[in-house]
Amino acid sequence: MRAHFVLSEIGVGLRRNLTMTFAVIVSVALSLALLGGALLARAQVNSMEDFWYDRVEVSIFLCNEVDAETDAACSRGPATAEQRDEIWAELEDLALVEEVHHETADQAYERYQEQQADSPFAAVVTPDQMQESLRVKLHDPTKYEVISSAFAGREGVQSVTDQRSLLENLFNLLNGVNIAAVGLMMLMLVVAVLLIVNTVRVSAFSRRRETGIMRLVGASSFYIQLPFILEATIAGLLGALFACLLLVGVYLGIDGFLAERIPVIDFVGWDAVLSVLPYVLVTGIAMPALAAFFALYKYLKV
Repeated sequence: MRAHFVLSEIGVGLRRNLTMTFAVIVSVALSLALLGGALLARAQVNSMEDFWYDRVEVSIFLCNEVDAETDAACSRGPATAEQRDEIWAELEDLALVEEVHHETADQAYERYQEQQADSPFAAVVTPDQMQESLRVKLHDPTKYEVISSAFAGREGVQSVTDQRSLLENLFNLLNGVNIAAVGLMMLMLVVAVLLIVNTVRVSAFSRRRETGIMRLVGASSFYIQLPFILEATIAGLLGALFACLLLVGVYLGIDGFLAERIPVIDFVGWDAVLSVLPYVLVTGIAMPALAAFFALYKYLKV
């Protein structure tokens, strides 16, 4: 009997405030979709960092004839084979070095021509302007400074560069976008909570006579509040389900469109999406229920 009464009260409340309930569902769906999107964006940035940082190299560029005439770092002349071999041997003795690859000036020229095939500068660059280099892969790319301090300024070394510096600007931008998405998500959550509170109070006000009678016949506060809390919870659950559908739809679009056209990015997989959906559902249920409970705590107290 009590369960039937609670269910009937929920149905009455949803019918009386249909437009506001729909507004709650939409606002909850959008805010939770942003929550899920922010979590997936964070996972994507972490995945990209792991993917790219695992592939970055430290490059030790050796002086050539042109550098000896134009670069102060190479004022003692171009690098000799003995200097190159000495540096190579020292690198291989370092525990943090995983692999050392030697790239000749001719190989560097060929690679430059391939990468800059559409650039007008490719036609004016000559092989003697290219530098031979030692490409160093580290077990831990964050230890770049060890290589830089050990070999920068050495005789025959023109410069030591770290590819991580090229990627950090990109990841800082992605982190900034993610922070903006989190901020927008928080704003949408606040809007959703305020809308839930107002919807619950309007529903309670429209049924103040029924709740007054229930109070007079001895019904507990929680029993009076339960229909309103469940109304908000149902609206939140519907919004959370809609948000999950949005996230799955967006992922299908990314996996079927962007992943094929941008193969250099290691996009997150279904495991990341499925790990986010429970957070969206739990938030969609808990947030409206708690908002409704605290909104009614004093409102229905006699």
